[in-house]
Amino acid sequence: MTTELRLAEITPDNFETALAIKVRADQEHLVEPVVRSLAEASLWPGVAWPRLILDGDEPVGFLMAFLDIDWLGDGSRSDIRSGLWRLNIDAGAQAKGYGRFAVEQVAKEIRRRGGKVMTVTYHPGADGPQGFYLRLGFKETGETSGDQTVAELAL
Repeated sequence: MTTELRLAEITPDNFETALAIKVRADQEHLVEPVVRSLAEASLWPGVAWPRLILDGDEPVGFLMAFLDIDWLGDGSRSDIRSGLWRLNIDAGAQAKGYGRFAVEQVAKEIRRRGGKVMTVTYHPGADGPQGFYLRLGFKETGETSGDQTVAELAL
C-alpha cells in the first residue's frame, strides 16, 4: 500500500475499470459483484455512494456506502442509518490495508454528514469478514439483515 490512496466517483470513464474489480473465487459467495452494486446504486440515488478505490492510478477495490437510509424500509424514517454496503477488494490487492482505508473513508464521509454511528452487514461464518470488522472496532448488535450479521462502529 502506498500513501497515494484515494476514492474516485464512478464515471463513464472508469466504469469498465470498476467492473473489472473481482474478489477471490472463494469470496464470491460473500459479496455481490460490482455490476450488481452499480445497478442498485442507480435505484437508490442520494442514498448509495459507490466509489472506486485507487492506489495512485491503480484500481484496487470498490466500495459502496449507504447514507441516511430508512433502515426499517417502512417509510417512517424512525431508524435512519449510514454505513458500508459493499466492499470488494480485488483478489490481487488483498491484505495490503485497502479494506481498512475503505472503512476509514466511509466513516469520514458519515462523520462529515453529521453521523455518529457506522453500520455494516456481513455474512457470518469462518470464511466471512467478521474478524476484519471486529478488529476495526465494530460491535455486533444482535440484529440480522436478511441472512447477514449487523455490526456498528461508534464514530
